[in-house]
Amino acid sequence: MKSARKCTLVFAAVLAFIAGACAQPLAGVQQLLLVVPSDWNQVSARMLCFERTNIAAPWRKWGRTIPVVVGRNGLGWGRGLHPTNDLQGPIKREGDGKSPAGIFRLSGAFGYAEPESVKWIHMPYVQCTSVLECVDDTQSAHYNTVVEHPKVAKPDWQSFEHMLRNDDAYRFGLFVDHNANPPVSGGGSCIFVHIWKDATTGTSGCTAMAAERLEELLKWLEPSKNPVLVQLPKAEYFRERVAWKLPEDFVENDILQAR
Repeated sequence: MKSARKCTLVFAAVLAFIAGACAQPLAGVQQLLLVVPSDWNQVSARMLCFERTNIAAPWRKWGRTIPVVVGRNGLGWGRGLHPTNDLQGPIKREGDGKSPAGIFRLSGAFGYAEPESVKWIHMPYVQCTSVLECVDDTQSAHYNTVVEHPKVAKPDWQSFEHMLRNDDAYRFGLFVDHNANPPVSGGGSCIFVHIWKDATTGTSGCTAMAAERLEELLKWLEPSKNPVLVQLPKAEYFRERVAWKLPEDFVENDILQAR
């Protein structure tokens, strides 16, 4: 009986820890990319970058405001670091043309160049090759993962993205950990920050910007600072910014000027 009671207490403590982590999605985060479209359907927006010296320090704006585009159909709630209870608005689904709304870890970078030539990128870096694929087949055991095809013993997917493209879109990029731990089938896959086609063309679900702006971000981002991407429509941002401890300094004025 004592053993069973001890296990129950341990399990309760684990649940309490998880609940606390969800309630404080920016715990440990010192670099933040913030995208706040005017509503769920807007495609063109602005990205504001923030940093703080430690987790108790206030957020301070870094660099200049960056024009971006999101999904061609706007935003929908994704699966990331943010709490998922009591959320109002559309939900991100596979193939819906929406970028995920919420808070998402940026886990690494990728690009066409060999690692030796991009040592200025501090994030863990993956070179895109002809065999590197992002699986978007909802029936695959490898759904929403980036794999080297020859290294998979039993490939089970019919649909995927080539990471080495015939354009510049993935010449540089960042992995966005949406629907990642673990992936839920149909929840959306292959979400990145990458180079845009232009300032008005929406993506299939990623966030995109000019190449030179993305290179500036890649020089700035540090894995030790646990960088995240935060994307929220304006109303949701102002609703959640206190509870989620989002940046407040300068933000409202910058958002208004960006419209």
